[in-house]
Amino acid sequence: MEFEAIVFDMDGLLVDSEPVWQRAEHALVREHGATPDEAFHREITGVGILEWGEATRAHYGLAASAGALREGLLEGMLRLIPQLVRPQPGAQELVEWVAARALPRAIASSSHLNLIEATVEAVGWREQLAVRCSAEEVPRGKPAPDVYLLAAERLGVDPARCLALEDSPTGARAALAAGMTCWAVPDPAHTSAEAFAGVTPHVHADLHTVLAAIR
Repeated sequence: MEFEAIVFDMDGLLVDSEPVWQRAEHALVREHGATPDEAFHREITGVGILEWGEATRAHYGLAASAGALREGLLEGMLRLIPQLVRPQPGAQELVEWVAARALPRAIASSSHLNLIEATVEAVGWREQLAVRCSAEEVPRGKPAPDVYLLAAERLGVDPARCLALEDSPTGARAALAAGMTCWAVPDPAHTSAEAFAGVTPHVHADLHTVLAAIR
């Protein structure tokens, strides 16, 4: 294998959580008296939660602060994650294979650390994915490269020697900006293979094919 480490996105890539995010987001928007906009949700999928709060407030013209919106979304997700989040097809096999070979690996997610912890706990990957990096720990969220650079730093691996796995064009741009090679696995909940045209040529149908390619 030509890479020395693997950096995983989490939501939509390792776990089928995008419908859960949408459910929590839409419930929050309705709570604040607005009608959820499906197109807007797809547009901001993959951005950091700081950027999400500002964009959501501006898009819907809400009176609540961006901080209050973020807190409301986080509370909703913490309630829903243990009930609804499940691994994506092939994720269990990929995580186990990488962990069994002690290949350096990390999560680089737009989610808050408490949501990353809740998700890893819910699917039983606490030991296998011990290095977890959140956009809340860096100045800028995706599509900026900050969270991917943080992951490479914690792993002690040059970003150019890291393989990043992403499900959204926003996240893929972040990984590429960090200097990593990025393989995309489009999450049909919000995107398609065509959305990665001009972003990365490495597009896989699912994590089963990613594992086959790595092997």
